[in-house]
Amino acid sequence: MSEPHIQEDVREAVKQKYGEAAKRAASGGTACCGGGAELSGCDPITKDLYSEAEKGALPKKAVAASLGCGNPTALAKLQPGEVVLDLGSGGGIDVILSAKRVGPTGKAYGLDMTDEMLTLARENQEKAGVENVEFLKGAIENVPLPDNSVDVIISNCVINLSGDKDRVLAEAFRVLKPGGRFAVSDVVVRGEVPADIRKSMELWVGCIAGALEENEYREKLGRAGFESIVVEPTRVYRVEEAREFLEAAGLNPEVVGPQIDGKFISAFVRAVKPAAQSACCGPSCCA
Repeated sequence: MSEPHIQEDVREAVKQKYGEAAKRAASGGTACCGGGAELSGCDPITKDLYSEAEKGALPKKAVAASLGCGNPTALAKLQPGEVVLDLGSGGGIDVILSAKRVGPTGKAYGLDMTDEMLTLARENQEKAGVENVEFLKGAIENVPLPDNSVDVIISNCVINLSGDKDRVLAEAFRVLKPGGRFAVSDVVVRGEVPADIRKSMELWVGCIAGALEENEYREKLGRAGFESIVVEPTRVYRVEEAREFLEAAGLNPEVVGPQIDGKFISAFVRAVKPAAQSACCGPSCCA
């Protein structure tokens, strides 16, 4: 999918749905990956991602607005003093957790294109009492940060929503420092997926139909310049978990279900930007 008008359609649909999710969380409800609490198929994706200790240290609205498919902050092995960027930061849960992990000498950026989510995230930041955080408005296809400025990029079930994933990965590579780490949670597909699922915008916004095939993900990361690429499954989704979700999207679970059983997984996707080569000081060092 590379046509600009299609990319814009996807972006607007995502913005609308996630804006609605932010409003629900801000009013005391629970956000849902599919865009509404009636789509209970989102629950298996978003539940049990964070420990009780992590949730206990966060504002309730930050936890309620969590729409991820993993816990990248726990998997990324963040170190004190590092600069972290969360692509599609939503209500700010992963940014706040990252800020705590990197400590006062580090910094955590959150990037989101939805005004409602940014408002909620800044409210959650204030309630959490973390100062080494900055939320930025923008699209993950055009990161508003300079080259070589970030140590670690995290993201939680967001890259699959983009209509131009090559651009997203190129931007991630650009802003990472040499030797920087790409460490995201995302929904990944194993094998072929029925066309009717790919065409379902509701499922796309709901963190499923925009997912890359596993090998395609690796290839795109490689083309962007990354190395040491690993796709590690963290959860395999079964048909029964998605039954109500499929029905809500107008698809017949009895027909579609067997074609997707076990093909959608949550995965921790890791890669590294190659370290900068040292400048040649003469014939002896070049040799």
